[in-house]
Amino acid sequence: MKTKDLSGQRDEMVKHQIAARGVRDRLVLDAMRTVPREAFLPETMSEFAYDDTPLPIAADQTISQPYIVAFMVEAIGLKGGETVLEIGAGSGYAAAILAQIAEQVYTVERIEELANRAAEMLRSLNYHNVEVRHGDGTLGWPEHAPFDAIIVAAGGPTVPESLKSQLKIGGRLVIPVGSTVSSQELVRITRVSESKYRSEDIADVRFVPLIGEEGWKVKQESGLVCAATKMPARIPEVEPVLSQLIAENCEPFEYIETVDLQPLLERIGDSRIVLIGESSHGTSEFYKMRELITRELIEKQGFTFVGIEGDWPDAARIDHYVRHFEYPPSEWTAFARFPTWMWRNREVRDFVDWLRHYNADLNSDQRVAFYGLDLYSLHRSIHMILEYLTDVDPETAQVARRRYGCLTPWESDPATYGHAALTGTYKSCEKEVIKMLTDLLEKRTAYTPRDGERYLDALQNAKLVTNAEKYYRMMYYGSRASWNLRDGHMFATLNSLLEHHGKQSKAVVWAHNSHVGNANATEMSYRGEINIGQLCRNQFGNACYAIGFGTHTGTVAAASEWNGPMEIKDIVPSLPQSYERLFHESGHSKFLLPLRYQKSRKLLDELAARRLQRAIGVIYRPETELASHYFETCLPDQFDELIWFDETTAVTPFQTSELVATPDTYPFGL
Repeated sequence: MKTKDLSGQRDEMVKHQIAARGVRDRLVLDAMRTVPREAFLPETMSEFAYDDTPLPIAADQTISQPYIVAFMVEAIGLKGGETVLEIGAGSGYAAAILAQIAEQVYTVERIEELANRAAEMLRSLNYHNVEVRHGDGTLGWPEHAPFDAIIVAAGGPTVPESLKSQLKIGGRLVIPVGSTVSSQELVRITRVSESKYRSEDIADVRFVPLIGEEGWKVKQESGLVCAATKMPARIPEVEPVLSQLIAENCEPFEYIETVDLQPLLERIGDSRIVLIGESSHGTSEFYKMRELITRELIEKQGFTFVGIEGDWPDAARIDHYVRHFEYPPSEWTAFARFPTWMWRNREVRDFVDWLRHYNADLNSDQRVAFYGLDLYSLHRSIHMILEYLTDVDPETAQVARRRYGCLTPWESDPATYGHAALTGTYKSCEKEVIKMLTDLLEKRTAYTPRDGERYLDALQNAKLVTNAEKYYRMMYYGSRASWNLRDGHMFATLNSLLEHHGKQSKAVVWAHNSHVGNANATEMSYRGEINIGQLCRNQFGNACYAIGFGTHTGTVAAASEWNGPMEIKDIVPSLPQSYERLFHESGHSKFLLPLRYQKSRKLLDELAARRLQRAIGVIYRPETELASHYFETCLPDQFDELIWFDETTAVTPFQTSELVATPDTYPFGL
């Protein structure tokens, strides 16, 4: 029987799952394109060989996600010709990848069945430079030591001393380490001398436990959480009784334009922070409903400003416009970077025009402001700082140009700066940007009296540059630290704005569900991730009110990959094990579901069973719907309110022709 050629799928996997996430080593990419992953899987799983997920193999174990394999191999920095030790042969797939690059690979597997299968498959594929051993991997393979590199494909409580001692001086060991078996930090150990080692935390991962004399004990093996599979068997499917409970206790409405929001406003009460989410960045109904709620909060409950999951300098252009500031028009276009449709759309434009009109008859100190909380605008923020300092303090502006000049070569691609700084091919700019922020803080007294709003803008841009520089260094390895830095920055910005506007100020935040829902109620907490919702709840308690959104099907504006073109995509109907399917089965196409103030205790108790929830960002991959877009949550602890639209439509981005006649000061100009 002729074997099906899957080389095209391998190429697509490397392009979209591996290279697109930052793996750049040519040897690693070539190896991933060459080794047939399907050969290392059970025949029943071969059709899923190039899915972006771990997959089950024999003995209740898993084959790692392709990206994780590539990421770990790149992390040990092979150049070719090395001797490598792998702990946890599993199926033999990672050993084959290593064998494409290294001269000799030794791999140890503690489960005899897997060791035998891996050895047989590697021989059949002519990987004669791989030796497989059945044994305790925590003790290494001392007969063939020292090794140029060691990879451990299982998570241990500590780094085994036996493995460290088997490294050559200058050699690298990559291993998942964590105090629990459900979540680890991927650590890279470099042997500096006979007795000294350098350690780096490089990513958050979840692996099967490392069992052995210098790992977790065998008696702990039963019931341990294994490598992340996206469909936990314990998640219940939809129950008709529960859907009926939802139908009986929700607040249905027919049209957004006629919905009665008074009950929601009463539930929000005197909250100081209202977090309004979205389960995708490209859904019209979410934007329209969010904007309607925000208008009501501004008009009826005196909210002071809106903070969005958008860049500070871009949002500043909108702020100038809606508050009628007399600043000169900028020479650049706001929200012009990917994903442009997220804020440059008709739905947002309607709110911006309404807010300008609302502010027109108010005194300047009463006008509602509009801010960006995010930190992606590193170089635009640098330009804004220099523009401000050139005006108020030309001498300091010259100093700033020298300091920020460290980042200038990377203006078009700051992520590449992060990679270069981490790999040592370019120096870190951390000291320069921190010193610039310190200087601005020290001159607060001198600058603020001239123009408090402009100083706030410059200071926030300086904070953004400081955090963004660190963020781009972290994001290359996909660590929880980069996520936490980003949400921590957004929360700190929110707090700075509340302080700036005074004790009576109140804020509406627009961001994705994954940012505004309490992270403690989701699987994010297992990975050590925090978000704005959790931080707000910790600081403000019941003075924070979080609203989430959901949908069953329809269309969405999204891309297939980062920096890819916007497409209008069909949303796959929700999965049976999801909250979304529960809401779909309720029979109501649109409704508000109170959670904090839910009268039905039975409904809350039933909803508290963890289920899957969908999250679509600016990227949507329907072909890997489960692996890419679902995560576990406990809904009643995640949000105070849920707003449901059974079928939704994509946002409407601007057409260039719509903006031709707008004035220079219009924030969405060309």
